[in-house]
Amino acid sequence: MLDSVIVVDDEASIRTAVEQWLSLSGFDVQLYSCAEDCLSHLPAHFAGVIVSDVRMPGMGGLALLTRLQQLDPDLPVILLTGHGDVPMAVEAMREGAYDFLEKPFSPEALLSSLRRALEKRRLVLENRRLHEQVDVREQLDGRLLGVSRSLQTLRRQVIDLAPLPVNVLIRGETGSGKELVARCLHDFGPRADQPFVALNCAAIPEHLFEAELFGHESGAFTGAQGKRIGKLEYADGGTLFLDEIESMPLAQQAKLLRVLQEQKLERLGSNLSIAVDLRIIAATKPDLLDEARAGRFREDLAYRLTVAELRLPPLRERREDIPLLYEFFSHSAGERLGRSVQPLSGAQLTRLLSHDWPGNVRELANVAERRVLGLGEPQWDDPDIGQSLVAQQEAFEAQCLRAALSRHKGDIKAVMAELQLPRRTLNEKMQRHGLVREAFLNTD
Repeated sequence: MLDSVIVVDDEASIRTAVEQWLSLSGFDVQLYSCAEDCLSHLPAHFAGVIVSDVRMPGMGGLALLTRLQQLDPDLPVILLTGHGDVPMAVEAMREGAYDFLEKPFSPEALLSSLRRALEKRRLVLENRRLHEQVDVREQLDGRLLGVSRSLQTLRRQVIDLAPLPVNVLIRGETGSGKELVARCLHDFGPRADQPFVALNCAAIPEHLFEAELFGHESGAFTGAQGKRIGKLEYADGGTLFLDEIESMPLAQQAKLLRVLQEQKLERLGSNLSIAVDLRIIAATKPDLLDEARAGRFREDLAYRLTVAELRLPPLRERREDIPLLYEFFSHSAGERLGRSVQPLSGAQLTRLLSHDWPGNVRELANVAERRVLGLGEPQWDDPDIGQSLVAQQEAFEAQCLRAALSRHKGDIKAVMAELQLPRRTLNEKMQRHGLVREAFLNTD
């Protein structure tokens, strides 16, 4: 990608000369004859440098500098000055200009200043990107709860996929949190300020599905009173989440595929094409390609939806996350219901860790709320069924380590003393359970 430079100068001869110099040196150059045009066309998060004359009709270079600093204080601005403007330019550098060049200037002087300014710009933007990633990770840790390796992997995948303009398929069992992951993909991406529209494909009768998805005009069919905007159109600019997409009727699958290919739709009862710009996030329990091979799903749509695929592990495969999730759900229920939350006993924790959780995270949330309400715990079958002693021991060990690390805010020496473990053994156990000391630093 070429380095970008915007040149603002009211003299056509200066603009032409500078464009020739910079283009021959491999820069992408945009020219404006006035500051007002520059501001109106300036891209958001511009990654380049602005070169501006100081004296111009209308808004001058110094006023432009002030406006640019209001938009981005770190945007490098190089000022071009006449001889009498040098003291003014020096003062402008104190106010935030990157550099100034006195006319007439040589191509070499301009290129040298530009390359230094662009390097500074790259460093600033990279630093911003890293800080933003840290912020996203911290926020995501509070949304997708868990210390297991599978949850750590899932969070990394969400961070990587959220900003990309690709459709995503989320696979997971009922109650595993597919809609929560879809919302995170939306909320941490560039469409976050646009609509997030959720549609459960299994909950809509087949004869109403097309109207629900595409909308309709008044009188399009019996009972269609007034115009109605469909889910696809309502999600324009944002994200459409299609849960249980394997339940979508085949006829509607063909029409959805056409929308994805052409980025256009037609309401029922209308011949007018409406442009839509949206991201599709779909969720399913079965493998869509297996469904396609069985003739229950269109293969071409399956491939279109699975540009990227995320797998949500069932709760029984990440038992070390159960205590953290239970604590979150019980405190949330306590705050909502105005009830106090009692800590778990050792026996209660063992039952939670031993249960197979067929309803996954949703079932765990229900159990936590029942206990806050004083309704007791559901009667489960023998907790040892379906889980070996080794698996139970591993889950309990992971919970003990996590609790100790949390209590001591990541202080390894304190954890070693409490659990009476040598450093090497503690490190090996933390690595095996995917626990990282930094995750517990300065926690309350």
